[in-house]
Amino acid sequence: MRANTHFAFFDEGSKKEIRRATLKAVAIPGYQVPFASREMPIARGWGTGGLQLTLSLIGQSDVLKVIDQGADESVNAVSIKKLVQETTGVQLTDQTENADLIQSRHRIPEVPLTKDQILILQVPIPEPLRPVEASEYKTKRMHAEDDYSGAWLMLFEQIVKYGKTATYADHPVYVNGRYVMAPSPIPRFDNPKMHHSEALILLGAGREKKIYAVPPYTAVESLAFDDYPFAVESFNGQGCRLCGTGDVFLDELIDQETGKTVYQCNDTSYCMDRLNSKEKVGVTSSYA
Repeated sequence: MRANTHFAFFDEGSKKEIRRATLKAVAIPGYQVPFASREMPIARGWGTGGLQLTLSLIGQSDVLKVIDQGADESVNAVSIKKLVQETTGVQLTDQTENADLIQSRHRIPEVPLTKDQILILQVPIPEPLRPVEASEYKTKRMHAEDDYSGAWLMLFEQIVKYGKTATYADHPVYVNGRYVMAPSPIPRFDNPKMHHSEALILLGAGREKKIYAVPPYTAVESLAFDDYPFAVESFNGQGCRLCGTGDVFLDELIDQETGKTVYQCNDTSYCMDRLNSKEKVGVTSSYA
């Protein structure tokens, strides 16, 4: 016997509490808002923060897309989609442009987002000052006093040691000229996509019980020194071995037959769309 669940899993009181925290986060860009993170049928660290945001916001007419590090068919993405669909009955899509809500782990899609969309990012560690200060009380005080010397010192130490900043993912950003924010472990390649984004960007950390946001058309600047400017990942002029594009974030792979290094689009649906448009056929099989 199977018990009926509430629409979108949560009771209405839980959804309202999460929405209140979300509204406060939107009103104060980059500020980490505490919320009463619920127990979920998935383990902490597997997207509970993002999932709670999705379940609190989704409506019956919405279309949902879920990706995990660019892939629509990973175990984590499929499990989250299955839970949301079984408790809401909403339509699912792999096409970024067709989605109303996009929940993502560690990537921002390559297709530019619009004002009618909401991007929800899963976050493991929301505090950008945690590498330099273990105390939550002290990091809250540092944010309140606009004291981000620890973040700048962390970048300076990387330059001294490696000759460049070495935060290849989760590079801290200034939001609206006020709060330093952890943008989720997205690659540096995706940081510029947050700047003046048309879509609302919400970030949820279930284990750490924090929600924060980047409202549409908000200034987002990656931390960098004047003499060591911020730079995204370089793929040395390489292109995707499947669709040929070279202006997106690529995965570096080893060809099993030749042993050579090859590159492939990280965003699977973007790559499939390009292949379909080139070959004029419906590619529906799993991503290579």
